[in-house]
Amino acid sequence: MTTDISTITSVDNGVNVTALFGARESLQQVPEAAQFKWRASCEWLNGTHSRSAIGSFFGLGAEQNRSRTFTVEADHPQVFASEDNAPTPVELVLSGLASCLTAGVAAVAQRRGIQLHSVKAVLEADMDIQGILGIDDEVRNGFGAIRVHFEIRADASEDDIKAVVAQSQKRSAVFDIITNPTNVFVTVN
Repeated sequence: MTTDISTITSVDNGVNVTALFGARESLQQVPEAAQFKWRASCEWLNGTHSRSAIGSFFGLGAEQNRSRTFTVEADHPQVFASEDNAPTPVELVLSGLASCLTAGVAAVAQRRGIQLHSVKAVLEADMDIQGILGIDDEVRNGFGAIRVHFEIRADASEDDIKAVVAQSQKRSAVFDIITNPTNVFVTVN
């Protein structure tokens, strides 16, 4: 589907697709600049409560500094004999997936000239906690299934909205991280 630039600019979903496509064209010329390293550090506070810090990252061939460092806390609910100071890490994974897919919906809709009025993603994941509690080693520790449901109001047909969601899913980094194996290396000093 091709959309002329005047249609894109007449829609305002808050996404600067002109800048995104400019970055894409630049990276096609210098593909090594597309190699990014995202970082987070995490410190234990007490019990199962921790705080992660997210600040600088490497990209475009250099260190990139944000204007501030972001913090995200995690904990477990009282039913796990914890203090319930923050969402669980698995809930943060769901939030990451929801945020990535929702951002993609906004960007794809902007690119396709579709005005959004509201976008809400509702996620639910199944988990048998016998695995993480060590009750049954045959039970996986992670999610068995994740269901994502979108409620989208937009100036578009139902098929066009479904196509926007499908394209968002296709380009979502978090969807890819969750649905495909990723090498994870853990070390201790």
